[in-house]
Amino acid sequence: MLKRTVLGRADGTAQSWGHTSIAEMHFDLITQESHCFSCGSVKSRELIVTGEDQKTTTYDLPKDDFFLSIAPYIEHTHPCATHSLTGCQGELADEEFSVTIDDSEGNTVMDTTLMKSQSNGFIDLWLPRDQTYRVTVEHEGRQSEAELSTFESDDTCVTTMQLS
Repeated sequence: MLKRTVLGRADGTAQSWGHTSIAEMHFDLITQESHCFSCGSVKSRELIVTGEDQKTTTYDLPKDDFFLSIAPYIEHTHPCATHSLTGCQGELADEEFSVTIDDSEGNTVMDTTLMKSQSNGFIDLWLPRDQTYRVTVEHEGRQSEAELSTFESDDTCVTTMQLS
């Protein structure tokens, strides 16, 4: 089982979820095995990496948490379902966003947290599995809302949140 980072909420209480770059999350594990990966993808239950030697290794993701990578955009996006660690590139790299997430019962899961997209333009999140969420992303006066879920058959790559 792989590790994940769990972050606290703004009010100082502990969270049962967290967010981190999946590449950072697995960096220690990958380097401990003394190889670098040349490509990788994240499915709902597993991380699949291919080393420079073309050997593919599969790692189980946490059973209670779902990895979701969101690339908000203004003009340019790409169709995607399974997040590629080395192939997916979002339009808004290294930008700050306000992210709010509510569950299907209206409870706030993440309350307007300021997050920075990675160099690939994606915001990586860990959310509890088997739930539906209302995700709101804001950036420089533009906003996008989407209903996203974390069930077994759901996508790990979201490239449909156009900011307007």
